[in-house]
Amino acid sequence: MLLRNKSTIQPERQATWPAVNQVLRAEIIRRSGGLAEFWEISPIRIEDNALHTDEIIERLFPADALLCCGHSANEFETRRLNAWLGELAGLQFIVPSPVRARTKERVPPIGGSRRFLVVQFDEGTVDEQAALLINLAGYAPLVCGVHSGNNSMAGWFFVHGQPEDRVLKFFRYSISLGANPATWAPAHFVWMPDGQSENRKRQTVYFLNFRPLEAQA
Repeated sequence: MLLRNKSTIQPERQATWPAVNQVLRAEIIRRSGGLAEFWEISPIRIEDNALHTDEIIERLFPADALLCCGHSANEFETRRLNAWLGELAGLQFIVPSPVRARTKERVPPIGGSRRFLVVQFDEGTVDEQAALLINLAGYAPLVCGVHSGNNSMAGWFFVHGQPEDRVLKFFRYSISLGANPATWAPAHFVWMPDGQSENRKRQTVYFLNFRPLEAQA
């Protein structure tokens, strides 16, 4: 049974996120093929109706990773990856980096480092959100692109081992295109790839590329 806890983790403070550059955002969207292009450029495509959540998470994280996952922001648990297998497809949220210990509260990733930086767009159409993620993939290795099942699209960028100032620069650029600043906090929940939203809609994965992880292994 998942624990029901109210997390005490607060978003990391960032005093001066840049304003959205509407001109640049519009130009990027205008040049892109949107969701269709996002799907076409994906090295791996999920083309059946089966849920592939376990397979995806097993590729995204080390086998012994402690992962914090949950049905909601207040109902979650931390387990080793292999102890989650068989349940991940029914969950809505995951912390996108391994956590340091089993706990009733969400905690920052091990050693304060990130494995993935997730960039989430909540405004605009799905085609517009996909166009922005395609653009960002030119600046950092995009591994996964997942739709929330509602109105948002998120990209998982592999940043393990990168200097924090370089990661911050990339995230500030993302913010200038309209990304949600909340995902800067390392312990912030993001959409479970190929999981299920609270209204039981599939959180569809439109982009998968494990090559950056294989190159690092």
